[in-house]
Amino acid sequence: MKIKKDKDKLIVPDELTIPYIKGDGVGAEITPVTQRIVDKSVARAYNGKRLIRWKEVLAGETAFKRTGSYLPDETIDVFREYYIGIKGPLTTPVGEGIRSLNVALRQTLDLYVCLRPVRWFKGIESPVRKPENVNMVIFRENTEDIYAGIEWQQGTPEAGKFLQFLTSEMGVSNIRFPETSSFGVKPVSKEGTERLVRAAIEYALAKKLPSVTLVHKGNIMKFTEGGFERWGYELAEREYADRVLSMSQCKKIMKEQGEDAALDVFVKAWSSGKMVIQDVIADAFLQNTLLKPESYSVIATLNLNGDYISDQLAAMVGGIGIAPGANINYSSGHAIFEATHGTAPDIAGRGIANPSSLLLSSVMMLEYIGWNEAAKLITSAMEQVFARGESTVDIACCTPNRKALGTAQFGDAIMNLIDAEEL
Repeated sequence: MKIKKDKDKLIVPDELTIPYIKGDGVGAEITPVTQRIVDKSVARAYNGKRLIRWKEVLAGETAFKRTGSYLPDETIDVFREYYIGIKGPLTTPVGEGIRSLNVALRQTLDLYVCLRPVRWFKGIESPVRKPENVNMVIFRENTEDIYAGIEWQQGTPEAGKFLQFLTSEMGVSNIRFPETSSFGVKPVSKEGTERLVRAAIEYALAKKLPSVTLVHKGNIMKFTEGGFERWGYELAEREYADRVLSMSQCKKIMKEQGEDAALDVFVKAWSSGKMVIQDVIADAFLQNTLLKPESYSVIATLNLNGDYISDQLAAMVGGIGIAPGANINYSSGHAIFEATHGTAPDIAGRGIANPSSLLLSSVMMLEYIGWNEAAKLITSAMEQVFARGESTVDIACCTPNRKALGTAQFGDAIMNLIDAEEL
């Protein structure tokens, strides 16, 4: 049975087929464990009344060996038809061709939000003093910015043409070493900004979170990242004026009427329960996440910034191995949930890989389709396993007196807790 869409709502059947890509490297180990845990939680939560049937599709090295293509058209078609899917880590082919299979999937299906929630689990060692204060959700724009892949290599005829266009047609004269430069283009659109910021605001309002922060480098890139800030604020003030407090408006009031007037507006809005829309320069934000992470809840940012931010925040709570992710188009309903780490070829086949990233991504998938009871069972079981001092070796090696479990053992520990009556 497939998900169907009725206007803006996904209709999810009780017996649901979900396409999946097993993944390369450690994907062959973490994907089966994740599926068994998901199946167990669904069976326990709904007493057998709901069921997931897994449908394998191909991408990466496995796809290339079987079909001659790293990303077969059939895989894209299946994800489009079934609306949601989940994938393990994929190897990006070396050399010419597809620069990144992950980027190709996101752009082909227009999955414009990279959703990355970051939280700490009790019992996991962290490099910061108070990791419990790190609890953020990043909305990273997924289709524009530098990652659009519009670039030309130094010394090629294309780079020469682009250089000539810049100097002759556009009057650009400040390229330091023009003849030895490669070039890239950074597209940032009003439409792309608005749909990302709208998704972030809707999420924050639905979850009753206190703020959405626009993170950018508009102080330097005034028309691209500066446009992102401006268009984000304009969207918030135009579509959510009755529910949000815009710090941009507060700044205007302060400039025109003074600090007291701005403070009065802020206090009244805050006391009435309005959510705050604020912005911060990206480098200052990275510093602030270490000094005062509790100041932020939902982050909306561009593609490259979001890559840095999500990985730094993951490190603050224990590492990329426990960081989930999703790529979503909230308009079409399509979503692919994924492990955020790489294929880890150095440990592939040894049975010690950490399935937590893919498992927590499956939790996000269950929440996305409204199967929240099953999602909660998995999260609660993981919390208990970590709290009692058990984890896979990547976490155990950094934590004193922690018991290291293999991939399958870790999965069994979680499933045993899901089976337990007290969970």
